[in-house]
Amino acid sequence: MTVVGITGHRVLSPAIEEYTTAEALRLLRRHASGSLVGVSCLAEGADSTFAELVLGLGGQLVVVVPAQNYREFLPPEHRPEYDRLRAAAIRVRTLEHPEADLEALMAASRVMVDEVDELIAIWDGRPSRGYAGTGDVVAYARSTKTPVHVVWPEGAVRD
Repeated sequence: MTVVGITGHRVLSPAIEEYTTAEALRLLRRHASGSLVGVSCLAEGADSTFAELVLGLGGQLVVVVPAQNYREFLPPEHRPEYDRLRAAAIRVRTLEHPEADLEALMAASRVMVDEVDELIAIWDGRPSRGYAGTGDVVAYARSTKTPVHVVWPEGAVRD
């Protein structure tokens, strides 16, 4: 059983999203479908795309929910996808935080990293724009010696 987690930027240009999705798929295909478990917080963007890839490969999905009000924190247009992916999960772990604030988001990322064998980071390599961003999650994973696969097209710049 291989457990893989995801962290990544929420909003990507179509070209960057196409590249990062293909690369994440390539990384996930290295694992036998029956032994693949993906762990995600199911935010819009990289988290949900990763969850779709894991399920599409016949893997199992584990969801970490950062806070009691996390669904309401997500953009309204993303909530149906969140609901569908959450319903497909074999396990959902909801943290005790009442509000989906930056502390709750980082706590969920730490829980996710602590459960995985490796992490895929859809990341431009730049410092986080705010606490609990992708750069912070990568730094935490590296501090725990969790292998991190950074996926980003060479020379691409995030908006």
